[in-house]
Amino acid sequence: MTRVLVVWCPDWPATAVGVDAATAGAVVVQGQVAACTAAARAEGVRRGQRLRDAQRRCPELVVRDRDPDAEGRLFETVVAAVAALTPRVEVVRPGLCAIPARGPARFYGGEEALRVLVQDAAVEAGHDCGSGVADGLFAAELAARAGQGGVVVPEGGAAAFLAPYPLSVLDRPELADLLRRLGIKTLGDFAALPSGHVAGRFGTDGALAHRMARGEEPRPLAPVKGTEDLTVRGDFDPPAEQSERVVFAAKRLAGELHETLAASGLACVRLEVAAGFADGHVLRRLWRHDGLSALAVAERVRWQLSAWQGGDSEDVWGGVAWLELAPGQLVPDEGRQEGLWGGTSVTDRIARAADRIQALLGHHGITRPVLVGGRGPGERVVRVPIGDLPPGDLPEGPWPGRVTGPAPAVVPPAPPDVELVDAAGEPVVVSARCEVSAPPAVLAVRGSPSTITGWTGPWPADERWWDADRSRRRARFQVTTDDGAAYLLAVEGGRWHIEGVYD
Repeated sequence: MTRVLVVWCPDWPATAVGVDAATAGAVVVQGQVAACTAAARAEGVRRGQRLRDAQRRCPELVVRDRDPDAEGRLFETVVAAVAALTPRVEVVRPGLCAIPARGPARFYGGEEALRVLVQDAAVEAGHDCGSGVADGLFAAELAARAGQGGVVVPEGGAAAFLAPYPLSVLDRPELADLLRRLGIKTLGDFAALPSGHVAGRFGTDGALAHRMARGEEPRPLAPVKGTEDLTVRGDFDPPAEQSERVVFAAKRLAGELHETLAASGLACVRLEVAAGFADGHVLRRLWRHDGLSALAVAERVRWQLSAWQGGDSEDVWGGVAWLELAPGQLVPDEGRQEGLWGGTSVTDRIARAADRIQALLGHHGITRPVLVGGRGPGERVVRVPIGDLPPGDLPEGPWPGRVTGPAPAVVPPAPPDVELVDAAGEPVVVSARCEVSAPPAVLAVRGSPSTITGWTGPWPADERWWDADRSRRRARFQVTTDDGAAYLLAVEGGRWHIEGVYD
């Protein structure tokens, strides 16, 4: 077993957006709490809660949207502090990094001395953290979260250390729920099951989780001997002074590396990114790979360069002379299902073309629509960058005040203002009790009036009434005009605008 030291920064998504632990704050993704501070947890806020439930438990909750780029850039300060003490720092994810502990422990006088030294270095860099040492990455991460700042698990004691933990730490909700219904409540109970029976009943992922529960490596070591050097390198002449040029090259190199690995039937679980600067400095970082796309590799290069610059400037200090991507821990590729007769599918070609466009326009330059919940037609679709997973755990409603089908054919990205007046030429007003001042008679779109031939409504929507900064009061109407058009109108703050056009 490999002795691993893990540095874990708690509530990192909240830290990255500037919410400190003493403030009751939460980072929200698609209406659900993705991370929260210790002060928020003390008020009953938990990960996975709907924002409305979290604000009911903690009315003064500070809410922020998640910023993955900020998480990666800011965590580089922690990685740099650890790398100053020992090389080969592996970034598992922003907020969590790991190093092999055996060699550095001998140099610094033992595992406990190394643990405290690394923890102090991260704290001096300005971030609270825990550090732990154990057999394997999984046990070491839990050791970093244990006690007051982390513990050292004795060699060979990972199974006993993990035994009392609940199944939720495996981060496999469906497996944990099934095991609980079978009467298995802790990692110790799970680890006691025979390995062969677990693999036969729960499949490959269940067998992997079983190894973790037993304190073993998530995958058995499978070194590949006698392989050629698979490092890919790109040189810049003259040196690249703009980070976008380096990021674009990183995406191209990552694509070449993936193709080489696939041709050899290999996959890597760790990737080293090295950037050489014109003044001779070399910046190296290890990133946990496990299936990162070429776009994801390019994003990590961007984080790496942004942290080196010490800010958000696009200028790379000194210029980058070369960039290398070196795969580490090669393992046999488990493969994937190709198109019929082994051919590459059209979807794969589209994905590669989309990746190239994203490299030119940025991560959000090309998106796809994903249907979600909401009241208005513009709120029911979110734009997800190509290559990203759809939003998970979206609220299903109900949505009081939601306009039922048929859906509008056109939803303008910037709803244009219109004028809606009654027969006397006075603006139509909707009172706080949702009473219409007079039947609408004329609709003026871009100064062109049309006579209203039919209308229905209003459908009121009073949203986030508990939050003074984000609350909204709206009412919607459907109208038809004498020119054959049909509109979905909304009034908010006394102003009317078009939310959708029916075909």
